[in-house]
Amino acid sequence: MVPGRVARTTGRHGGGRRAAGGTSGGRRRRAARRRGDRGGLRVRDVGLVAAGQVRLRHLRLGPRRPAQPVSLCPLAPPQDLSNKVLLNAVRAFSPPLLLRLGGSLQDKVMYGYGAGRPCAPFVRNASEMHGFSQGCLPLRRWDDLNAFFRRSGAKVVFGLNALNGRVPLPDGSMGGPWDYTNAASLIRYTANKGYRIHGWELGNELSGTGVGARVGADQYAADVIALKALVDDVYRSEPSKPLVVAPGGFFDQAWFTELVVKTGPDLLSVVTHHVYNLGPGRDTHLIDKILDPSTLDGMVSTFSDLQRLLKSTGTSAVAWVGEAGGAYNSGRHLVTDAFVFSFWFLDQLGMAARFDTKSYCRQSLVGGNYGLLNTTTFQPNPDYYSALLWHRLMGTKVLAVTFSGTNKIRAYAHCARDSPGITLLLINLSGNATARVSVTAQGAAAAHAHRHRHDARKHGGGRKFRHVHVPGFAGGGEAAAGAVRHEYHLTPKDGDLTSQVVMLNGRALATDAAGNIPALEAVEVDAARPIAVTPYSIVFARVPHFSAPACRVDR
Repeated sequence: MVPGRVARTTGRHGGGRRAAGGTSGGRRRRAARRRGDRGGLRVRDVGLVAAGQVRLRHLRLGPRRPAQPVSLCPLAPPQDLSNKVLLNAVRAFSPPLLLRLGGSLQDKVMYGYGAGRPCAPFVRNASEMHGFSQGCLPLRRWDDLNAFFRRSGAKVVFGLNALNGRVPLPDGSMGGPWDYTNAASLIRYTANKGYRIHGWELGNELSGTGVGARVGADQYAADVIALKALVDDVYRSEPSKPLVVAPGGFFDQAWFTELVVKTGPDLLSVVTHHVYNLGPGRDTHLIDKILDPSTLDGMVSTFSDLQRLLKSTGTSAVAWVGEAGGAYNSGRHLVTDAFVFSFWFLDQLGMAARFDTKSYCRQSLVGGNYGLLNTTTFQPNPDYYSALLWHRLMGTKVLAVTFSGTNKIRAYAHCARDSPGITLLLINLSGNATARVSVTAQGAAAAHAHRHRHDARKHGGGRKFRHVHVPGFAGGGEAAAGAVRHEYHLTPKDGDLTSQVVMLNGRALATDAAGNIPALEAVEVDAARPIAVTPYSIVFARVPHFSAPACRVDR
């Protein structure tokens, strides 16, 4: 338990629960040794990236399928949309959570034909793309889903079938224009029923070399233009129209550039790409990858290349991560649905925000071995609580951060959400060293800190995590006197990285008997003390008195 007074946020208390632990690679525990190693975190008031909200989720609406390069979100059989835990889990994100409906089989889905025509479900067929026949979404099921979206307050991005009407070409791609007749009927039905759709996304993983199928960028751009015209026509009397989103695939520099250029500067609303950078879920070294800083840094080039592309082309489109499960083929049980995966997930959120990503779609809300919620009970897995803390604590302005110690500490800083000051995210990938992190601002305070580091080395201070003295907050010594900060320490139950129970400041998080999401309570700590980040742990620290000009409410 982290010492200090409790500061309650929102929600209700819930009882603890114990889930199965252990993987084929054995059980991992935190090392008992606790060194007094120290590190310095320098926050610079230069980052104004309007990103960082965990706004998008991938809603899985059916069973798992056989292994494929990416996961599947089939539309039947249905999930229990009346389940209280599911409903409360979505409601807990306010402002509203965005739910993306789509996945591998979305390009094989037709939409309810009406009276007299059968609306058949998917049927397994090994000779078909992704191992399934074409399937149909009944309009009554679409009605049920929209009733759930209304009750939960969720916003929705719906993935449309982009392969309808195409034919195979000699080069292996799918050619010909998109036949949007059936998609148009769904869009018109949706608008006529008054269902609010935040965005319509065209296709799934058809970019570049594709997954299962691919479409050339020139043809895809023409199809996006057709979708935009359709949306403008259907919603012509609406003051606010749904977003046009594409392509929902893996980033390919040349292909994405051609798409953005040929759709023009103002037509495409959002450019989406997918992230599965950890390889297959069956990899027995998956935990080692998650804890490896160089593996985590491997996505930097993709985020930076996409950011540069959008800036250089002058498009008004923004970047989203449209789907991210980390490890494909449905992830790995007791890894991607356990505490250890929060190291990857939260690092991804911090990194994506740094490069101007506006929303991040985690695969999945329900389904596979990487769901935020358990596939049968809907009880939240550890990453759900990580996402909820991010959503509530990290604002939309991103601050530049320099950590002066080891690369085993991952550090991110944002303006605090809906409150003064900043929020820090600190991730300790080390299993045997506690980092004691102090925070300073750029400028005179940073210069003072630099001198302190030099003196420490001169006097034999060779710690792995070097200490940076905090001469005072950026707001001045008066603000620091008697000031407190709010800390949220996340650790696995019993120190087991493969546990599906996460501890917040020493208390197990779980829903109560009524299905309510528990309170996420901080501890108040003397702001003059360093932040202690224990081995294999994650800390959110809200520092109300840290004054960063970028965080001023009048900016």
